[in-house]
Amino acid sequence: MKRLYGQRAYVQSAGVKNDMEVDGFSVAVCQELGIELSRHRSRSFDEMQDWGDDLSQFDLIIALSPASQRMALELTRFHHLDIEYWPILDPTGLGETREAKLAAYRQARDQIKTRMLERFGPPTETG
Repeated sequence: MKRLYGQRAYVQSAGVKNDMEVDGFSVAVCQELGIELSRHRSRSFDEMQDWGDDLSQFDLIIALSPASQRMALELTRFHHLDIEYWPILDPTGLGETREAKLAAYRQARDQIKTRMLERFGPPTETG
């Protein structure tokens, strides 16, 4: 998001739970586009709130899994903000070989990028 739209919007990444580092295949396929994820840390909705990010201050939550959509709806039931569910391929566990796994991750990455371009329009930043 930041790569395409820069500082146009405040963006925060969170999930249902935080039980792992960012997946190495995600790091690899994003690096192909010049996006650095190796220092990115995954965090949960709970951690986000603990660190001072009040969900009511956001305009939009984009959920990439049914579980994150349910959690977002539950956490924001008293706030006025939009929640969109983007059904994106979950590449974890797909593919037998390294190249097959990378292909699945590329497909998920490209689905997310396509959805961002459809939702937010052409990029405002160039890489």
